[in-house]
Amino acid sequence: MAKTKFRPLHDRVVVKRIDAEEKTKGGIIIPDTVREKPSQGEVVAVGPGGRGEAGKLIPIDVKVGDKVLFGKWSGTEIKLDGQDVLIMKESDIMGVLD
Repeated sequence: MAKTKFRPLHDRVVVKRIDAEEKTKGGIIIPDTVREKPSQGEVVAVGPGGRGEAGKLIPIDVKVGDKVLFGKWSGTEIKLDGQDVLIMKESDIMGVLD
């Protein structure tokens, strides 16, 4: 099966969630039903950037492969090539993890 080519528009970013820990530090296993969705992920694709008031292109600060933090309710969840990903605006990203 061929991989779908997807290019986000403007200042949008495609992010794949990084799975949360399945165990606590004390060794207790957390079931899927009560585990919170992680608020960090890896950037999969980025758009070209937004336009300023003068019409000039403003490039996006994040790049493919960056690990980022985002808000709990940020983005729109979609399925792309069988994987759950989020499409969000760059402004929904709070920061990049080094």
